[in-house]
Amino acid sequence: MIKKILIANRGEIALRIIRTAREMGIKTVAVYSTADIDSLHVRFADEAVCIGPPASADSYLNSHNILAAAEITNADAIHPGYGFLAESSAFSRLCEEHGVKFIGATPDMIDRMGDKATAIATMKENGVPVTPGSDGIIEEFEECEKLADEMGYPVMLKASAGGGGKGMRAVLEKENLRKSWDDARYESMAAFGDNRMYMEKLIVNPRHIEIQVLGDSFGNACHLSERDCSVQRRHQKLTEETPSPFMTDELRERMGNAAVLATKAIKYEGAGTIEFLVDKDRNFYFMEMNTRIQVEHPITEQVVDFDLIREQIKVASGIAISGKNYYPKLHSIECRINAEDPYNGFRPSPGKITNFHVPGGHGVRVDTHVYAGYVIPPYYDSMIAKLITTAQTREEAILKMKRALDEFVVEGIKTTIPFHRALMDDPKYNAGNYTTAFMDTFELE
Repeated sequence: MIKKILIANRGEIALRIIRTAREMGIKTVAVYSTADIDSLHVRFADEAVCIGPPASADSYLNSHNILAAAEITNADAIHPGYGFLAESSAFSRLCEEHGVKFIGATPDMIDRMGDKATAIATMKENGVPVTPGSDGIIEEFEECEKLADEMGYPVMLKASAGGGGKGMRAVLEKENLRKSWDDARYESMAAFGDNRMYMEKLIVNPRHIEIQVLGDSFGNACHLSERDCSVQRRHQKLTEETPSPFMTDELRERMGNAAVLATKAIKYEGAGTIEFLVDKDRNFYFMEMNTRIQVEHPITEQVVDFDLIREQIKVASGIAISGKNYYPKLHSIECRINAEDPYNGFRPSPGKITNFHVPGGHGVRVDTHVYAGYVIPPYYDSMIAKLITTAQTREEAILKMKRALDEFVVEGIKTTIPFHRALMDDPKYNAGNYTTAFMDTFELE
């Protein structure tokens, strides 16, 4: 069993990993930039090492500083959390070369699933439904134009190395194709240093439904059912729930089987997520695989009574999983509480939190690293907390979320709490009648 884990991340996910490691009797090492010296993950780890100045490139993305911190603290494993280096095959390989266990995917798995064109080709080969589109990378605009004409508009241009909505352009009409091609390539190069593109048929107003999977080094794989992540703004998730109100037992079985098939196809080890687009007729298409723990993993934990971080650590320690699939027993909703002003275009709102009170009660979970007096730095993702409610039914989970949001007090900065409170009152949301286009018409009064 792993004896000491360095967490190569910050904030709530770092604290989340520390808690499970402590329950397993495993020592932890926090790393932090100078901007995060007062974060709770630094306070609650057994050891803490400063790895650089505020800029991510000089700290949380500085793989050599992180490995040096692992070496001086004798950590035998590194957990990357999500974001930063979590899906970096180069970092996974460096850990391997330095004899430190990377609690995540192998370099080969990350490369195969991180490159979207390769991932789609892999899924096709293994019988997993994929969105109609290009066979791999599109080299020239003329090829792009010809394929779009053959497929018919609308189409979606996607960066092969993309993620988080970067390098993506929906093209509804032919006259917009050239500009979208140039803009997407420019954005992808700026964000990822890679401007290779592929194209898919655009599925109009789909649901974004993902399947949580686990695999181990013995070839076992299972799924833990779905999460509905369709409420998004600019391809960034705002809230998630499980089970999906759009799901049927038959669709859950088909999507779960496809996800397990995909997991076994690449001999995947650890926790991962297979993401699908689902159209109005409940046809589903592979979108991508995230080879890491997801921000929204707590709702899955709540409905199947399962600690996904614990399972990641066990798999990394060479322990086999059971291989059985898990199905939701309850209903759980997560609201991402961001330091943003929802009345002003969700503009980031860093600064000092002067008052902070989290809700409680049965079925309420809050994952956060902040407190009264904490200063939200302007350098990183704006999420400061995840509020999760769990109940016997969806209706009860929504009512519980309303109550919890009313109790949640954050003063000194703007947050997305008012947005989520309005969302919980929205008739379409309450009816489960939403798609990825939901935010196009939602208005916060």
